[in-house]
Parts: sequence; structure tokens; C-alpha cells
Amino acid sequence: MVSPSVSSSITARLEVQARPTAVSELTTAIEKAGGIVTALDVTASGHEQMTVDVTCATRGEQHAADIVEALKGLHGVVVERVSDRTFLMHIGGKLSIESKVPLRNRDDLSMAYTPGVARVCEAIAAHPEDARRLTIKRNTIAVVTDGTAVLGLGNIGPLASLPVMEGKAVLFKRFAGIDAFPIALDTTDVDQIVETICAIAPVFAGINLEDISAPRCFEIERRLRERLDIPVFHDDQHGTAIVVVAALTNALKVVGKDLATVRIVLSGAGAAGTAVLKLLLAAGAKDVVVADIEGVVRADRPGLDESLFWTASMTNPRGISGSIPDALRDADVFIGVSAPDVITGQDVSTMAKDAIVFALANPRPEVDPDDAAQYAAVVGTGRSDFANQINNVLAFPGVFRGLLDAQSHRITSAMLLAAAYALASVVTDDELNPTYIVPSVFNPEVTTVVAAAVTKAAQTPIEV
Repeated sequence: MVSPSVSSSITARLEVQARPTAVSELTTAIEKAGGIVTALDVTASGHEQMTVDVTCATRGEQHAADIVEALKGLHGVVVERVSDRTFLMHIGGKLSIESKVPLRNRDDLSMAYTPGVARVCEAIAAHPEDARRLTIKRNTIAVVTDGTAVLGLGNIGPLASLPVMEGKAVLFKRFAGIDAFPIALDTTDVDQIVETICAIAPVFAGINLEDISAPRCFEIERRLRERLDIPVFHDDQHGTAIVVVAALTNALKVVGKDLATVRIVLSGAGAAGTAVLKLLLAAGAKDVVVADIEGVVRADRPGLDESLFWTASMTNPRGISGSIPDALRDADVFIGVSAPDVITGQDVSTMAKDAIVFALANPRPEVDPDDAAQYAAVVGTGRSDFANQINNVLAFPGVFRGLLDAQSHRITSAMLLAAAYALASVVTDDELNPTYIVPSVFNPEVTTVVAAAVTKAAQTPIEV
């Protein structure tokens, strides 16, 4: 059963009879209904009545409704209104645009706008590189989607994707001081997407592609990188790859194994899986077996999709066939970037001693983390309610901060690998243990250390 979460929390305003047991009756009713009380405030009080705001975490909309019904059933309690805290946060959107300069008088106006602004326009026309110095291009990126592969929701379209893109922009600002703007495109045509992004690119110093379904995302990224003189980063691919390699680097230290000799099973051959595979190989992995819904990817698999030819040619050196559980026997590492419940705890038990399991599907991972932990030495998920949260927010703010600081015109695998090793280094040897292989997303060193590593790699013209 899913645990109550703040992401599904509610605040109920209640009119309650003023009696000694009133507060305990409220909290007891919520807890019996399976909720978790996180705050309780008396906002007004009289001789006979008091107004109480009670906030609690729930498992979702139906569970919240059940809790409200339990409160309504209490003697002397009237439910005045119920607010969904997550929806309240999103009212009017999560972003705003503010001026950095004052407009106090005519002098300010004449410099910020006409006639003074014309001089700046002429300077940029004569020297286009000055746009990075004299406009928002210096510190602004576009977060671009077509809404076809949003979180665990799938193809919900551009309009419904906006809250996620806004959220991504909030993270860029909070963790890296970067101004990011959400761009949701009402087309799934590759040509149109590429042309549109190229047309708006002059405003931005980088493009962050987000939640675009495979295999179109590969083509879009490739073509944009060929045409644009600013870095193009697909977070579902490269962000995931960075945090996985960082986490694996530290997990292998915990169990005393080496990347070049371990056997890795990778569940997922889409955008994220392919990027993880490429960065693992760049980092020195030698024995990787990739599997998708049809089983192990291999060159002689009947009906193998053309998009998997490269994967088949670069993996499975021992010629394993069959299903994911078949591939797991004696494997040292399982990395899941695929779908829920792909394997069981019993499958994990067939892995090698001191196994590592990263089950990153959200919200339900490839294997129950508690089941996996019975047999694996290190377990990581994409969730915040388990140890070792392997989350892209550990990577993309620092990566783009480094790219912008270096005024980079591209992004390379050398930069991605530098980001992964830098992220891993934030966890010191003294801190490292099976339940702490990646730092907290709120660790202040994460962005600065990753950014510095990316900047240095961006200034080194050597491709891995």
C-alpha cells in the first residue's frame, strides 16, 4: 500500500465544539482513517466553539475524501472547507517575471527603453556574441516539451504538461540561480519541433528537452545539436545517466567491486536506458546486458527493432538470452529505468553476493525496495521515501550552471562523465555507507561541485 504523502495533503477548516477532548478526537479520527496529521492550528476560539485548521498527508484523492467523511462523522464537528495543498501551490502558476532594473523616472525609461536601448541593439548587431553579456540570454534556458512522455503519466499533451515544466524551471532557479522558461509545443511532428526550437533559440543560452517520447527524442536532440550553437540537454536521457553513474560509482565502493569487472543488467532500452548505457560504457563498464519488454536485447533476437541495433552490438558479451530474471542470475548490478514490478525479491536473491539494485521507475519501482533489500547490499530508487534517492535534480541544475558559466556552445560525454564523478565526490569516504551513496538534493555543495566540473570539462576540447 502507498504511504500517505505530503504531495496529496489536505487542510480542512473545521468548526469544533470547545471541549477538552476535541483536538485528540480529530487526530485520532484521522489516524484511524490512515492519514498522518502534520499540523493543527486553532485559528479562532470562543466559549462554545473554536475554528481549527488541520493538515494531514493522505494516499490520494479517494483517501482524502474518506478522511473528510470520518471528520464529518464526529460529534460537534462541522467541516467548512477542504483545500488540496498541492493545488493551492499551483494557483496562478509557480513562476513570475520581474524586472531587474528600476523605472523611477524619465532617465531610467530612456536607458531601459527608447532611445537608449537602440545603442545596445546596434552593438549586438555588430557583435552578436555580446548578446550573452547584454541580454537575458546570459542566464536563461528553455525547458521544452511536447507533452508526450510526462513523468509516469505518458502522453497527456502540452497543456497538461505545463505544471511539470514550471516545476522544472523552479528547480533551476532554486538550485542553480538559472532563469528557465517553460515551452510546451502543440505538435508532435519532429520537423516542426526542431524548426520551432531553432526559431526561438536566439533568446536562450541552452535548451533542456523534457518528457518527449522515444524514439523521436533521439532525432530531435541530434538535429538540434547539429544546428544550434548552444548546448542541448535531454534530461530524461542525460540527467538520468549522470545520477545513475554517480550512484553506481559510490555503490561499488561500498561493496568493493570494480566497474570494469561487474556484470550489469539494465532494464529499459528507451531514452533513459540508452543514455545510461552510453555513459556506463564511457565510464568503463564492459559487461552490460540490456533488456526490454521483449526480453534480453541481442543481435539475433527475432523482430529486433532497428532502434536497438546499436544497443545489441555494444552489449551482452556473454550471449545471454531470455528474460530479465534469466539475465539477473549471478549479476552484480541491476539498473531499472523501465516499468513497475519487472522483477521480484526472489529474482534479486539469484544475483551475486553484495548485489546492487537501482529500481528507478516512478512512482512504483521495478521491484519493491524492501524486498530487494533482503538480498542486495545496496538499494536505490527514484522515490523520496526510501534511502538513496537517485533523482535527476542532483544533476541538471549543476550541469547547466557549468555550461552557462563556460558559455559553452555544446555538451559532450566528457562533460556528462565529469558531472557524474563530481556528484559522486560530494559524498565523502567517511560518509559513504549502503544507505547513503548520493547526497541530498538540498546539499549546498551539489550544484557548485558539479558546475565546476562541467565548466572545466567544457573548456577542455577532448571528447570521451
